[in-house]
Amino acid sequence: MHDESVMKALTQKGVSRRDFLKFCTTMAATLALPSSFIPKIAEALEKKVKPVVLWLEFSDCAGDSESMLRATKPTIAEIVLDVISLEYHETIMAPSGKAAEKSKADVVKNLKGKYIAIVEGAIPMKDGGIYCTIGGHSARDIAREVCGNAMATLAVGSCASWGGVASASPNPTGCVGVKEAVPNATVVNLPGCPVNVENITATIVHFLTFGSLPALDSDLRPLFGYGKRIHDNCERRMHFDAGQFVRKWGDEGHRLGWCLYDLGCKGPEAYHNCPTVKYNEGTSWPVQSGHPCFACAASHNWDVMGPIYSRLPNVPGAGYQVTADKIGLGLAAVAGAGVAAHAILRGIQTHGPKDDQEKKEEKPKE
Repeated sequence: MHDESVMKALTQKGVSRRDFLKFCTTMAATLALPSSFIPKIAEALEKKVKPVVLWLEFSDCAGDSESMLRATKPTIAEIVLDVISLEYHETIMAPSGKAAEKSKADVVKNLKGKYIAIVEGAIPMKDGGIYCTIGGHSARDIAREVCGNAMATLAVGSCASWGGVASASPNPTGCVGVKEAVPNATVVNLPGCPVNVENITATIVHFLTFGSLPALDSDLRPLFGYGKRIHDNCERRMHFDAGQFVRKWGDEGHRLGWCLYDLGCKGPEAYHNCPTVKYNEGTSWPVQSGHPCFACAASHNWDVMGPIYSRLPNVPGAGYQVTADKIGLGLAAVAGAGVAAHAILRGIQTHGPKDDQEKKEEKPKE
């Protein structure tokens, strides 16, 4: 039902008050809000009506839908049935064909300016947008109708945010992100390859709690999810600072969990909450599993960040822009000097008294 609250829907499904507050706690943490906001989130979800959502899928790999289907906090069932009222999603909705298209059209007509649109995938613009059509209509025209009449649009995944891999040079179909295709739409970009579904849920919860969209950066990304560098929250950061870099796949450093910068990790120039939110039920993320970050949430990363396994030329924030090799060599030299100094001092402390004793023993007796 469109007119029931999130809490009412959860209660009807047998969700306890305790579990509901756990969900509110998770959302507060994802939104980078202090614990004092948990009651405010709970109150909003108890009173606010579930938002109606239309999920559109265009030129993509369906990775963002797959990410949503594997959601755990809350589960996909709780998201679709309790947190939002999902009226259209090609992959999981019951109706098909004309019946499915009618569901979408009814929402646009009857709830103009009151529903949320979620877009997955890039939008081809070349040749009138003929390279992606659904029900005889181009993705471009569908996006302009649905997103143009929505209260807000969430562009989930890098393809919907700015074209993603589909728009990488030479971009033969003219793929672009939602904001470029529908300039008048109110768009929030939630990039990632794929998007982390917790960021989708948190954005919606923020809207329900505060009546507004979260603060955004210049790329229209929520600051709660994209306001901190991956490099600063990475569990391998200590190895970067120590000059310990993986030089090739499977070497000793790789097995020991050293920094992946030399293998092309773009973490020093990437902004995302992967290290804290993680994927796969919060168990891991690419860098933790041993693969370098390729800045999937960065605008046009395929073209501006270089090949996935090519190393960034400089270390951002290092002052003199020294390379990782120089950092490693410099730290190694300092460490070596420290070891040498320690050895000398140790030698003085060890051999000094002994030498004095030997001199006493060599002194002729009177």
